[in-house]
Amino acid sequence: MNSENQKNEINRRKFLQNTTLAAAGIYLGILGTPKLFGNVLMDKDAKGIPDVKLNNGLKMPILGFGTYGLSGEVCQKSVVEAISSGYRLIDTAKVYGNEVEVGKAIKQSGIDRKQLFVTSKLWVDDAGYENAKKGFEETLRKLQLDYLDLYLIHRPRGDVKGSWKAMEELYKAGKIKAIGISNFDPAQLADLLSYAQVKPVVNQIETHAYYQQTNDYKVLKQDNIQMQAWAPFAEGRNGLFTNEVLTQIAKKHGKTTAQVSLRWHFQRGIVAIPRSSQKTHILENLNIFDFKLDDNDMKAIEKLDLNRTQFPEWS
Repeated sequence: MNSENQKNEINRRKFLQNTTLAAAGIYLGILGTPKLFGNVLMDKDAKGIPDVKLNNGLKMPILGFGTYGLSGEVCQKSVVEAISSGYRLIDTAKVYGNEVEVGKAIKQSGIDRKQLFVTSKLWVDDAGYENAKKGFEETLRKLQLDYLDLYLIHRPRGDVKGSWKAMEELYKAGKIKAIGISNFDPAQLADLLSYAQVKPVVNQIETHAYYQQTNDYKVLKQDNIQMQAWAPFAEGRNGLFTNEVLTQIAKKHGKTTAQVSLRWHFQRGIVAIPRSSQKTHILENLNIFDFKLDDNDMKAIEKLDLNRTQFPEWS
């Protein structure tokens, strides 16, 4: 971890110590129904996480656990901790290099597979019809699963048309419950929709207070494709955890800036997948359903939009 990330983590912990963190698994109720792309299902699971209804009818938790950057024993332990804390959506990818550990954690958790929503992604090296099928089977093998709930094209590179055709066949064969995309801009999405027989259910893109993706938000909503946020905290870049506006809103509600950020995603109807290897933060990130950001809060956060990526190295 570099010095900037250490500083962000220390500031976040200090703020957490000065706020009220509810006991694990205890929620005062889900406040505020977000204006979702699809339908929000308020019949929540045991830990209080509501679902969204995707365009093919599949239910997906609106808050999940991301695994980017986690590896080895740390990854396995973190995923087990997340599942035991109440997360049911687990997000991984071939390129993360941790599908084996995620699979071990799922088995170790003891949770019925049917209660989990597992997502993985097809990397660019496996683009194309035949390669995509092989890549999918490798992912299943590593995860030790019989099916995936959601499989995404990770980036719009290579033979996207061939990859999508393979994924459609896997979907129709029941090996995947839903298929989607990641990091597609509106033009790339429009191209895919021009030949797709099965409409993508999700587009997972960089989304946070500093990069709110307002145009993509509108396009995806119009197309009834669920927007999902990777890096919902911008990984703390540009001082997000100590941002003055977010800090003031957090103090107002007795929450942390991380919780305010996730609540903002929730009220916009965006599925978020925060990641942490710290038990305290894993629990903290779940505790966002007992307060509501008011109109002034939402407008203040809206003004933080820089309308540019915080990860230029990934562009």
